[in-house]
Amino acid sequence: MSSLLRLATAGSVDDGKSTLVGRLLYDTKSVLADQLDAVTRASVDKGLSTPDLSLLVDGLRSEREQGITIDVAYRYFATPRRSFVLADTPGHVQYTRNTVTGASTAQLAVLLVDARKGVIEQTRRHAAVLALLGVPHLVLAVNKIDLVGYDEAIFTVIAEEFAAHAESLGYARGSVLAVPVSALEGDNVATHSDKTPWYSGPTLLEHLETVPVAPDPHDSAFRFPVQYVIRPRTADYPDYRGYAGQIAAGTVRPGDEIIVLPQGLRSKVERIDTADGPLDEAGAGTSVTLLLADELDIARGDLIASADRPPEVSDEITATLCWLSAKPLQAGARVLVKHGARTVQAFVEDLHARFDEQALSSVAAPDSLALNDIGQVTLRLAEAIGVDDYGTSPRTGAFLVIDPKDGDTLAAGMVGERFA
Repeated sequence: MSSLLRLATAGSVDDGKSTLVGRLLYDTKSVLADQLDAVTRASVDKGLSTPDLSLLVDGLRSEREQGITIDVAYRYFATPRRSFVLADTPGHVQYTRNTVTGASTAQLAVLLVDARKGVIEQTRRHAAVLALLGVPHLVLAVNKIDLVGYDEAIFTVIAEEFAAHAESLGYARGSVLAVPVSALEGDNVATHSDKTPWYSGPTLLEHLETVPVAPDPHDSAFRFPVQYVIRPRTADYPDYRGYAGQIAAGTVRPGDEIIVLPQGLRSKVERIDTADGPLDEAGAGTSVTLLLADELDIARGDLIASADRPPEVSDEITATLCWLSAKPLQAGARVLVKHGARTVQAFVEDLHARFDEQALSSVAAPDSLALNDIGQVTLRLAEAIGVDDYGTSPRTGAFLVIDPKDGDTLAAGMVGERFA
């Protein structure tokens, strides 16, 4: 079992995401005494008799005053069984782009619904985004169960409706866990509640501690985006030439044959250096410096990959975009594509389809993509790059679309067709 779980929360505004995260931090004793004192004082000032745990997460002044989350808040906590990195994402429709950011690296997502409202439009929108991003595990937290009298029938209707929706998005039947919780009261968050004797499943924290998270497959094709070329040219290291970065996928060992893309240069790995000394093997997520057997012209932005399983090299890619800008996207637009450490000029050759996350269908040949739209496009690049399908290798199948005029991020992109 992995010792680290990356998770994200999502849901509609006022579903209680920040309170739930605050409850997890509080119940796992991940809150410093001065933090809790500050929250207690702020809660008293608001006229509350108990600490408002959402204040542990809503850090921006504008968030505290409005009682909403408007940015992605990253929190870190741990139990004896596992460590966690949690992204608490906003619920408002106009901040769906932040949900994409927070969930892009998540191994599990906790999707909240208000027990009084059930599955609503924003719930379905977030579930569709999570499915498109390939988040493998979903938990439906039916929050505020105390406000419906801990009614089993209400919980069952919500859980079954969402299970059917998740299945239509590609999640296997039975793979989505539904938990009745009260973030305010703590019911079934870290401890079982005696107010829900009809619920026999795990608490939310128990599930987070035990859900199996598959590590990067050992047999994944090796991918290494070059971040920096190290050439000390000192008396001690006059001829040292290393290529530094973080392994995006797969495993590498000295002697492995590699190809450098997009040039197509070939060589072998001679040594794997780290700050703690050389390694005999390094896997995904490890930051290393590679030394090659040949002196090649390699620069930041190049991709070192397995020679026998290289990615596709192309100046045209079909991709799914999550459009994050208020400026609509139209065919013919000129943009920048940032893939790993490489940024290339591009233009939008065609808009193929727009995904309707409510009807779970696609609209062919849309005129444009608006804020929060998800669509399939073809991009023509000024230079060829090495890319993988997002479903095969998320790290080398993801990219950003950037406005060349002001540098703003316009879209998050995934190589390949993520919906039919």
